[in-house]
Amino acid sequence: MKSLLITAMTLVSLMLMSSTAYSADFDKGMEAYGKGDYKTALEEWRPHQGYASALYNLALMYRNGEGVPKDDKEAVKWYRLAAEQGHASAQNNLALMYRNGEVVLQDSVYAHMWWNIASANGSKEGSENRDALAKQMTPSQIEKAQELARQCMKKEYKDC
Repeated sequence: MKSLLITAMTLVSLMLMSSTAYSADFDKGMEAYGKGDYKTALEEWRPHQGYASALYNLALMYRNGEGVPKDDKEAVKWYRLAAEQGHASAQNNLALMYRNGEVVLQDSVYAHMWWNIASANGSKEGSENRDALAKQMTPSQIEKAQELARQCMKKEYKDC
């Protein structure tokens, strides 16, 4: 029993150290990004692709062509990965890509769905965008988008 407790304590310690390392590397990437040192930002964020904020920032870099060739397909990939981890800004930007049909097929239902989810995760912009889009949609489209959002949230944003 004592060895099980020690093992559990060791695992918790490793997880905390790993989390701290993620944070430190992420912060180092943010500092580099702020200075326009995109190469260092990429080096700091790419190894931490499980960290939603790093994924989101990689998406922004590809979307804006900062330190990498502008590539909206790559941006959507990174936005989706961050969105699947509950990152509201990534969900908002992914919705925008659906709304405008950038790289993905234009789909107001999916745009509404992602903005609805972003809104549920605290994005004021997501709420405003969802409400504006709803004015251009039929009641059945809105109902479908709301059902998709409920299903997506039940699945913790995976495969939406």
